[in-house]
Parts: sequence; C-alpha cells; structure tokens
Amino acid sequence: MKIAFQMDPIQSVDINADSSFRIAEEAQARGHELFYYSPDKLAYEEGKITARGHFMTLRREQGNHADLSEVTHVNLEDFDVVWLRQDPPFDMHYITSTHLLDRLKGKALVVNDPFWVRNYPEKLLVLDFPDLTPPTTIARDLDTIKAFKEKHGDVILKPLYGNGGAGVFRLDANDRNLTSLHELFTGFSREPLIVQKFLPDVSNGDKRVILVDGEPVGAINRVPAAGETRSNMHVGGRPEKIGLSERDLEICAAIGPLLKEKGQVFVGIDVIGDYLTEINVTSPTGIQELERFDGVNIAEKIWEAIEAKLG
Repeated sequence: MKIAFQMDPIQSVDINADSSFRIAEEAQARGHELFYYSPDKLAYEEGKITARGHFMTLRREQGNHADLSEVTHVNLEDFDVVWLRQDPPFDMHYITSTHLLDRLKGKALVVNDPFWVRNYPEKLLVLDFPDLTPPTTIARDLDTIKAFKEKHGDVILKPLYGNGGAGVFRLDANDRNLTSLHELFTGFSREPLIVQKFLPDVSNGDKRVILVDGEPVGAINRVPAAGETRSNMHVGGRPEKIGLSERDLEICAAIGPLLKEKGQVFVGIDVIGDYLTEINVTSPTGIQELERFDGVNIAEKIWEAIEAKLG
C-alpha cells in the first residue's frame, strides 16, 4: 500500500520514543511505501487534496533515520492510507487540515477519522462520560472558575486545547494566583479554560492506556518528577510498566465502542486513580514504551486493524 504521514518534522523525532516513527517503521516492514509531508504542505488544488513532501525510507539510527526523496507533489487520493499525526495545538490550522483531509473520504482511509478528530478534541470528548471523570468545568468566565475552585478547593487549571503538559497549573486551597493566571491566559487567547478537581492519586502516576480500534492493548504509567504535578513525558514524567486494572477495563468498555464507530483507530486515554481525564485522538503517543515494557508489537496491531478496514 501507499501510506502518507502528515506529521511534524520527521528529521527531529526521537526514534526511540516517537509513535509516528514506530507506526511508519512497522508499515515499511510490512512492505508498504511511505510518504511524508508537513501540515503546511497540505493543500486543496482545484478539486484535489494534494501535498508536497518526500517518499521516505526509515532506519533505526538516530540522526540518520530517514532517507528522503526530492520534493514530490502528490495527489493524496492516490494513497491507501493517510495518517493525521501532527501534534496540537488544536488551533484553526489544525482544524483546517481536518476539513481538507475529510474530503478524501471514500478515496483514502484517513487515520484517525478527521471529522471526529475535529469534533472530539481530547479534553471535550470526556464530557460524554461524566460518570467516569473527575468534577470538571469549562469556562472563560472568571467568576465561574472561582466558584468551581471554591467548591473543590484543590484544582488543576489548563488550556483547553494544549498538549504535552504545557500550561498546566495546580491551584491548592491556599493558592492566590487564579485571577493572575486567568489574566495571563485570556490575554493571549480567546479560548476557554478547563478546570478539574485535583486527584491526589496523580502522585502514583498518570496511566496512559492505548486502545486500538476501541480495544485496550496495554498501558504505561507516567510518574511525575519530584516536586512536579504534571506527569507528561514531555516535561520529565518517568514511564513505568503497569497492567490494566478492572477500572481501566471498565472505562475502556464504556468508551471503546464509540471510538471504534467513529474511526478512531489509535487512541490514548489518561487515567488517574479511578478517573478518566482525557481521551487523546489527535496525536497520541506511548507505543514504544508499551512495546518495550510488555514485549508486544502494538504497531502491528494498529496495522492489522487498518488492513482489515481496507479489506
């Protein structure tokens, strides 16, 4: 098959951690042809969805891991699979790319389905499952956020469309920075904020559970660094081996059918203690750590699911 990857610069990825690299590496091992382009090279041209990028060959040699062809102008309708894999922020650039890729429906399989990526950003899809999540409020209005904090005392405040732990603040019962933080966020963004009750269980780790076509295939635990609330690996969180608990399986059973129905093939959910906090559909990661811990080929499972969809 011909596989295209819309992703951040392939030259700068960490080949021992990046999930897009691992998915592409497995595709190459299965005999598929790989093409890479950056999101800014996606275009609509007189009825066709096109991209300017490179055919590529990968090897597991950091810094020398991708041989790229000369710049090639392609019609994405000629590909079997197109991967939507650039990192957020989930801004209008990101949203526009989902609109363009949506026009490939019936011509190429886009993973994850861009219509539902657009409608299910990570911190909003969890609102469909209030019985699984900690108390949550989404608002731009300061009085609404203050009322939530007064009710719950110890809270987490973060930008609604951020990623990687950027801009995440814990505000305990004695904190006096809420108004200042609100001024900071609203000064450079028109977006709402999300505020959730703080879960002390985060000190034991924030579990990333990987689902493939709606089915859980394993989990890793991300433990915050000393003195840090955030457990994201981008900000120093330490991955640890961990199994799936009964509660994890209960959460996956509740959300899995919806993910499968909406074409969300590769999803990473975040679970703290007994609570679901995010459903990551834009550019989830964690494959390589899980493969090393559990000795399973998660990328193979992803491609088996995709190949089954293509018949």
